[in-house]
Amino acid sequence: MPEVPRPPHPASAVELKARLEAERTGRPFLLYRDGDGTQRILPLDPADAPVSIGRAPETALCLPWDTEVSRLHAELEVLGGQWMIVDDGLSRNGSYVNAERLQGRRRLRDGDALRFGETLVVFRAPRQGISHVTAIADRGLAEAARVTDTQRRVLVALCRPFKDATGYASPATNQQIADELYLSIDAVKGHLRALFAKFGLDDLPQMQKRLRLVERAFQTGIVQEREL
Repeated sequence: MPEVPRPPHPASAVELKARLEAERTGRPFLLYRDGDGTQRILPLDPADAPVSIGRAPETALCLPWDTEVSRLHAELEVLGGQWMIVDDGLSRNGSYVNAERLQGRRRLRDGDALRFGETLVVFRAPRQGISHVTAIADRGLAEAARVTDTQRRVLVALCRPFKDATGYASPATNQQIADELYLSIDAVKGHLRALFAKFGLDDLPQMQKRLRLVERAFQTGIVQEREL
C-alpha cells in the first residue's frame, strides 16, 4: 500500500486566504497543485456532475503533467446529495482515497486525500461537518469565548509566520512558540492538544493539524492578520 500522500502544504499567505475564501462559500471544492506547483481550487457544483478526471483536455479536472494518470482516470458523481468518487476500471494505475486503492465507488468526506497517479487532490466539503468543526465559523464569538487567554496567545504565535508572507509559510514550530511566549515546550504541546480537540482536529494526520488550526483561527476571527 502506498504511503499517505502529503496534502498541499505548506502554503503561502495568499494561498491560505484563497482556501479560506473557498471554505466560506460552504460549497465543496477540490484543492491541488498543478505541474508547476501552483495551488489550484476547483469548485464542485452538482449541476456539473459527473466531473471527469484525467489527462485528456476535455476532462473537468485535467492533469496533463502526470504521465501516470489515464486520459479518463476517474469521475466524481453526486448520489443523494453526496459526492462520490468512481473508478470502475477506468484508470490504468488505479485511484486512491487516503492511501487505499478504490474499488468501484466511495462516498467522499471532508478532508479526504485522493491520489491519481502522482497527483494529490484534497476533497473539501466545508458544510459536511456543520455540527462539528465547520459550525465554528457560524458560532465564531461563542467559540472564541472558550479559548483561554494563553491559548489565544499560542494561536497568534502559531499564525505569525503568515504575516506579510509572499512565499511559502508554515505554522510556527513548538520551539518558536515557546521562545516567543516564554513557555516550556511541554506547555506549548499541551495548549496545542487542547486547541486541536476544541476545533475538532484530533482525527486529522499530525502533519495536517497545525495548518488546519491556522485556517480555523483566521476563519473564526480569533486571530486577526493585523495582530501578527
